[in-house]
Amino acid sequence: MRSPRLAEPAHDDGRPRLRVVIATPLARELVELIARDERLDVVWEPELLTDPEIDWMTGPKQRTPEEQVRYEALLDSAEVLFGVPDQSGRALARTVAANPRLRWVHTIPAGGGQQVRAARLSPDALERVVFTTSAGVHATPLAEFAVLGVLAGAKRLPWLQGMQRAHRWGPREPLGLLGETTVLVVGLGRIGRLTASMLTGLGCHVVGVHRHEVEAEVERIVPVAELAAAASEADAVVLALPGTDETRGMLSAEVLARIKPGATVVNVGRGTTVDEPALVEALRDGRVGLAVLDVTAVEPLPDDSPLWDMPNVVLAPHTAAISPHEPRLIAELFAENARRFLAGDPLLNVVNTREFY
Repeated sequence: MRSPRLAEPAHDDGRPRLRVVIATPLARELVELIARDERLDVVWEPELLTDPEIDWMTGPKQRTPEEQVRYEALLDSAEVLFGVPDQSGRALARTVAANPRLRWVHTIPAGGGQQVRAARLSPDALERVVFTTSAGVHATPLAEFAVLGVLAGAKRLPWLQGMQRAHRWGPREPLGLLGETTVLVVGLGRIGRLTASMLTGLGCHVVGVHRHEVEAEVERIVPVAELAAAASEADAVVLALPGTDETRGMLSAEVLARIKPGATVVNVGRGTTVDEPALVEALRDGRVGLAVLDVTAVEPLPDDSPLWDMPNVVLAPHTAAISPHEPRLIAELFAENARRFLAGDPLLNVVNTREFY
């Protein structure tokens, strides 16, 4: 875009101006989309970033020492960052400490609060810099993946695949009906609410689990303290939770001990919300009939994890949120927040810096 330079304090007409540094891979047309607002001084040096066609979760670009100096100099000149530097809490901490002009960082993942948490920023830094996430951009693909998981359980996908692998045509056995399926949706944020709406539209009986009452297309909402009792009556449990201290291990050994025999577990939130060894045991003894997981406790999933080879597990490599429209939607969200920032209006998706979601 433009050659690196310090942002001018204002246009000739006195309007405020912001220096925005693109700190993470982004295609030229999307940088140009952001730069349509002439009040933004958008700085983009793609040679310092990985190819935007490569998944940013694969890791940062390997830079020469000279390139790293250039990259950090850009970060340290920014008032606003599009993306956490190298998706690294350590790099974010360095930048916040080195750049007292930094005022706002937009994180790319919906769960970008965890990147902020990893930076271990001081209270003063958390007060000075506002952080936002791309929450909501991924709601539709994740909700569709959750529906896939519920359908796979109701229609006995592991049994069908086992028959196919064994070259067995029959016996003919009944499959479940969605109209007779009760689904527990744990976490009624945007992803959970959309999942509940889709499942309700398919005829499922949907029960929500949430910390407080919210508007959602569910038959009822039960408090988190009643999760185990609710799970004992559900044919499927969908987890759509952020990764926080409060949600860590929420699908616990105690909950799994009471889960309805043969139930399906779907996770489109964060892997840390599941007691993974307890889930493996429940899959082995049949208490859980199928687990459909977009996320795991450790990612990438270690080679020695039993989840790889279990016939009643479907794994997605944290890819269920991705759609062809994801980068554009994130850029549009950032552009809207930039407009709000300049107008002094509340930003969308501000990170809660107590619970980091």
